[in-house]
This record gives sequence, structure tokens and C-alpha cells, in this order.
Amino acid sequence: MNVSIIIPNWNGIELLAKNIPFVLTAIGNKKNKIIETIVVDDGSTDKSISFLQKNYLGNIKIIKHTKNRGFSSAVNTGVRSAKGEIVVLLNTDVRPEKDFLVTTLPVFRDKDIFAVAFHEPGRGMTKGVFRDGYIMHDPVPEKGQIHETFWVSGGSGAFRRKAWTALGGMDEKLLSPLYWEDVDLSYRALKRGYKLVWDPGAIVHHEPESTTGKLPKNYVRNIQERNHLLFIWKNLTSPNLIRKHIVGIVKRVISGPGYIKIVIMALFKLGIVLRQRLREKKEAKISDEAIFAKY
Repeated sequence: MNVSIIIPNWNGIELLAKNIPFVLTAIGNKKNKIIETIVVDDGSTDKSISFLQKNYLGNIKIIKHTKNRGFSSAVNTGVRSAKGEIVVLLNTDVRPEKDFLVTTLPVFRDKDIFAVAFHEPGRGMTKGVFRDGYIMHDPVPEKGQIHETFWVSGGSGAFRRKAWTALGGMDEKLLSPLYWEDVDLSYRALKRGYKLVWDPGAIVHHEPESTTGKLPKNYVRNIQERNHLLFIWKNLTSPNLIRKHIVGIVKRVISGPGYIKIVIMALFKLGIVLRQRLREKKEAKISDEAIFAKY
């Protein structure tokens, strides 16, 4: 079982310079079974490409988007180009330990495993909850053994490429440019009967939001809240929970009048949501209630 590492990049030259050496060290550990590393540049305007070509051309495959298309598009491009049976997604702000895949790869012997979340010290697995009409993911204290998790981060996890392709990858049509695309992919996998686990032995170090911090805060917050709604509308199929979600929307609008803007932003994509929702209802094998009952 071999591995392709995929690193999406947007104007991240400083982070690439800082963290690529740690990726190369991990590549040198044969136990990680890494056969290639792909950096997908998503229309950077800094000197990321020239930096990579000058310093790592022989070690890293570079794919360039001519314009910025968003995180999920960059990741999907990388996965389509990958040769490994397992694809490892690392954000530019993630630094892997040299043996970070040694305990993870054996987990994929279970054919029902879709993805494995890496261990960022200080953070454990996550549990899925339905609270106040919304699907949420709450952190769980770190444990010493592999444990099922609600979602696997698109910047810090390993995924079975064949299953990724069957699921259609990240939803760049609905959720671009960023946020909730990895939760969406994880939830779709769970509803089709796949398993997701967190591996305490797969240690990586993460500086959260080092890239998104370059974007206007209000823009990021609005997109994040909009995509949260789109994720729910697409994937939540339980009539009982949908009724509770509608009540939850009303309460949020009443308590925070600015939230109506988020709802309107989401409604502009309602046509896409409804079409995708039909597929989710058709292909789901596990109910929403059964997923939340696991936690």
C-alpha cells in the first residue's frame, strides 16, 4: 500500500519554506511508503512556484492552477493526479513527524476505513452532535488508542483514493472557496457505511489558519457560516431533524438579525443543493440519527 502526499498552496511561500523540509524527512523514512509528493498551486501571486522549482523540483511534482479556484478544487486536482492507493492531505501549515504514517497505514487493512485523522498534539478525535438544529463537531480529549471520529481534516489526514473517487471527492461546486468541504466529505462517507478513525500515533504539528488569516475576517466568517448551512441542507435527510433545523434557523435570525444575510447567501445555491441532496438520499445507507447515536 503506497502513499501520495498532496499539499495545496496559495501564496504560502513562507510556510512551504518552513515545512517542506519536514515532509522530505518523512519521505526518507521508507516505512511511510511515500512514492510521490504533489504541490497544487492554486493561482498564487507570490513566488511560491519559483521557490519550489529552484529548491525542490527533483523531489516534488508541481501542478499549477492558472487562477485561484479554491481549496477543494486544488485538493481534487491533486487526488486526480495521484498514483498512491492512499492520499495524504497536508496543509502548508502542517509539519509531519518523520514516522507519522507508520501506525496509520495498517489501519487501512480494514476495507471499510475511508480515512484516518492525524494527531495534532492537544487535540483528539471529534464527535458529531445535533444541537439547536445544527450539525456540529465537538472535540474529545486525546486518547491513547485509535478511535472512531466524526470527521477527518482535509489538511491533516489520510484517505483511501478509490473510495474518494467513488464519493466524488470534495464538493468544489457547492462549498468553494473554503470551509466545511472536509466535514461534508466525511459525513457523506459515514452515511454510506464507511468508517473514519483518529490515530494517536500519526503525529503532525499544525499552525491553524495561517493561510486563511490572509483573507478579510468578515469574508471568511460569512463563507464559513454559509457553507455550514449548505452542508446541512445537502446532507441532513431525517424529516424530524430537518424540522428542528428550521426552528434553529428562525432562532438564529431572531437572536442575531445579521444572520439573515447568511441565509440569503446560502439560498443563492439552493438549486445545486437540491440536486445534490437527491443523490445523498438515494445513496445513503446509514441514517442521520444512527450517526449521532454513535457519539
